[in-house]
Amino acid sequence: MNAMMHASFGITDFWTYLLGTIFIVLLPGPNSMYVLSVAAQRGVRAGYRGACGVFLGDAILMVLSAAGVASLLKASPGLFYVIKYAGAAYLAWIGLQMLRGALRGWVRAEAGETKAGDGAGGARQEETADKAADPFRKALLISLLNPKAILFFVSFFIQFVDPQFAYPALSFAVLGLVCQLCSFAYLTVIIFAGARLAAAFRQRRRLSAGVASGVGAMFIGFGAKLATATLN
Repeated sequence: MNAMMHASFGITDFWTYLLGTIFIVLLPGPNSMYVLSVAAQRGVRAGYRGACGVFLGDAILMVLSAAGVASLLKASPGLFYVIKYAGAAYLAWIGLQMLRGALRGWVRAEAGETKAGDGAGGARQEETADKAADPFRKALLISLLNPKAILFFVSFFIQFVDPQFAYPALSFAVLGLVCQLCSFAYLTVIIFAGARLAAAFRQRRRLSAGVASGVGAMFIGFGAKLATATLN
């Protein structure tokens, strides 16, 4: 018991890990940007569905990291490149879809489509398209392909586990719980902030299109970042 307490559950430097985790969670990434966009378009409940997809995706990456997948990827560069470029392509595709949607919204705003019939029809079409995409499944895929999360769990995450500790699974569980709690707190703020923006977006189509185009460009940037990522 004393040895366990002294080793802090096999975590070598807990406070450094906590501060690093908070900093990394607060950095803009595809997870938070997607949850924000879902909450702004579809409300708090859909935002939390997206957040649950993020939590599951992060948990899977944690388990893979604990299972030694980082070592496997380092030993198999070909496998790493396949995963890396497939993920980069998916993130870039999401970004392009967002840019296309933003362009359509901007064209409508410039054309002054404020007629009751046209506006209601367009809104119904957009709402149907939004509901066709399950935020949980999409957020799960985004989380699994999130370059920030991948590099965090296969590089930074494992550095704080004492290899001499008798119960490494406990160490990973504690580190994972801390990360998930930080992520939950941050995404909760993001979700309610997005819900407050929803009304403004519905009233100002140009603003909505501008924000959507910005988020789409960020997703393309995330894809580019993943395409150039390396495992140290």
